[in-house]
Amino acid sequence: MKLFNRKYLGSIVAAAVFAAGLSTAKADNWKYAFEEALTEVQGVYATKFKEEIEKNSDHKVQLYPYGTLGESADIMEQAQAGILQFVDQSPGFTGSLIPEAQIFFVPYLLPTDTKQLNNFFRDSKAIHRDFKKLYAAQNLELLTMFPEGEVVMTTKEELRGPADLNEVKFRVMTNPLLVESYKAFGATPTPLPWGEVYGALQTNIIQGQENPTSFVESTKLYEVTNVITFAGHNNFTTAVMANKEFFDGLSNADKKVVQDATKIAFEYILDYQKGLEKTAIEKIKKAKPGMKVNVLTQEERAPFKASAGIVEAKFIEMTGDSGKAILEQMKADLKAAKN
Repeated sequence: MKLFNRKYLGSIVAAAVFAAGLSTAKADNWKYAFEEALTEVQGVYATKFKEEIEKNSDHKVQLYPYGTLGESADIMEQAQAGILQFVDQSPGFTGSLIPEAQIFFVPYLLPTDTKQLNNFFRDSKAIHRDFKKLYAAQNLELLTMFPEGEVVMTTKEELRGPADLNEVKFRVMTNPLLVESYKAFGATPTPLPWGEVYGALQTNIIQGQENPTSFVESTKLYEVTNVITFAGHNNFTTAVMANKEFFDGLSNADKKVVQDATKIAFEYILDYQKGLEKTAIEKIKKAKPGMKVNVLTQEERAPFKASAGIVEAKFIEMTGDSGKAILEQMKADLKAAKN
């Protein structure tokens, strides 16, 4: 359902939250907003983070799921302004603020092998060193990034190659590189905020979208599409951040509490996701037996993979030497993650 006057409502609620925070500053009530429901992956991570903070300190963490404070752009603005202490947002929405973050949408860059993927997110110098500096320049302390599951395409019609995406209006996040990716795939990319996606599919304004299967199931996107396609092109990435002024102002003991909670919640969410994709597909098939689930063969994936070079070149064009350096570091990190 489309949220009514989201931007206005988000501003009103945010102002109330800020006022409440001022009146209870000594209570150390930290506010944390994210882009999904409480029961979805970001919400599960946030709940574990909150649990660890409250177990190991006197502080409280108040969670704000998707829609509570507006759309993704709203919660990012609130985090930068210090109205929120913590925010979880995909690089898909942060790309306009930090162009280099769009690297996570270069197709076929991230592996489908779960062990390699998890090792990469644990140890990547690109994430924990290079991106940390880029986020800091935007008054954000990057705490961690983690994967949320392989991205699948859900469409009205069956999809076996780029030709099947011809003239298909495909929803993408408001991210310039993701637009380029779906252009390269042969579709007509259509940027939309999340709150409008279900209705747009229902009314045929768009005919496709991409997300992890657990999100397709929990948000019932299968109700308004007919085919799920695994093309192996990406894994959904998200980033947990703190307002930098807030984080820098914490005592060393409180910084450690936050960092420890981040690490524990990170490992927890990786473990939580084991089997999540399979369970989601089973639930979708039970709810809609006619839903087709196709896993493309390597031969069928080849034309999509061929477009990765085009998108990679576009990424470097958008981000210059900084983006090129991060791309090289990520490739080195991914190679190291195989061991």
